[in-house]
Amino acid sequence: MDIEELYDKVYRYCYFRLHDGQLAQDITQETFLRFFKQEACLDNSRKLPYLYVIARNLCVDEYRRKKTESLALQEEDMSCDPSEEWTDRFMLKAAVSGLPDTERELLFLRYVNELPMASICKITGLSRFAVRRRLSRTLAILREELKNGGLSE
Repeated sequence: MDIEELYDKVYRYCYFRLHDGQLAQDITQETFLRFFKQEACLDNSRKLPYLYVIARNLCVDEYRRKKTESLALQEEDMSCDPSEEWTDRFMLKAAVSGLPDTERELLFLRYVNELPMASICKITGLSRFAVRRRLSRTLAILREELKNGGLSE
């Protein structure tokens, strides 16, 4: 995988966790610095999950450092765009923000960063079956919540 593509994916992951572009960039850089120190010891199948584990741990450290800040998704300014598309996105964002952090992380890894199941399993420490079951359950919850909120599929 191209290093620029990896950097972009790790940055998006950090941004997803921290909701701060500058901080996500700093954490991403620190992730790659730590990764390159250990890269020679790793085989190719472990490099991508190792990057995500480093990034995840650094994000958790940052979260612990800033306990007073909320990691919940921020509501967008209502005056920005009152169209139907904006409303749908707002409803989806609200539904996703209501999910537990672990489920949001699984959705992000699978559908935003498009990671394979094997990598997600290595990153989270869950079995393939557990990841599939959680994703399936989370998507069902989102569908039901959005359906009840008036959003059609």
